Amino acid sequence: MFEWFRRRRPVGRTLQLRSRGDLGDAMRVDFAELAPDLDTFLGQAAYLQLGFFETLSELIASTPELAEKESLSRAAGAALIKHQEIVALIRERGADPTQLMLPFREALDAFRRNTHGVRPQETMLSVHITAGMLDDFYLALSSSYGETGRRVARILQADDDRQAIVDILGATIASDEEWRWLLALWGRRLVGDTLLVARAALTHSRLDSAEEAKVEPVFTELMGAHARRMDAMGLAA
Repeated sequence: MFEWFRRRRPVGRTLQLRSRGDLGDAMRVDFAELAPDLDTFLGQAAYLQLGFFETLSELIASTPELAEKESLSRAAGAALIKHQEIVALIRERGADPTQLMLPFREALDAFRRNTHGVRPQETMLSVHITAGMLDDFYLALSSSYGETGRRVARILQADDDRQAIVDILGATIASDEEWRWLLALWGRRLVGDTLLVARAALTHSRLDSAEEAKVEPVFTELMGAHARRMDAMGLAA
């Protein structure tokens, strides 16, 4: 599924996980031969934000409560703005955004289908968890690309307006404790699929022991941030 993610190998790049909201202290990890080339990075990042917007838009259409529609619309709008700003950056570089995103469409659409819940609340949690983890991962990757990467980092660090989703889920859990168990289980299921997307963004996903040692701190931080998101909702990660 994820063969589309892997392109030519860049030289001498580094991956830095910066302090951001629910992430820990910034740290630097040498990813030299593992970070994707810039076009791959931009194409993936742009299409991911478009996918988050699309999922949230579907939730708006299927949600009956007006207040919840409005809350979801803010999160959808934030994802769309991030997509549009990355697309504008791609165009500034003289590239075609569609062509950069197209190789990843099939794999990322499959990821969205696999993380789409049977119930709207599960899908809301999917967006909150997967977007949070992947925003963190692409923010970490952004330090590999000089000024372009710094611009992408600023885009990704903008307010995502997903607190409204947390509030909706909190009210859902408060209405019936069975939701706590159900959503905790669903949240744990999301982790594997999301980490596969992150790993597939690297130049190759089958890593030797030395490469695993390089990526392990970053994925440990991603899991730590995920646990904090779950804890903030009263869910066990």
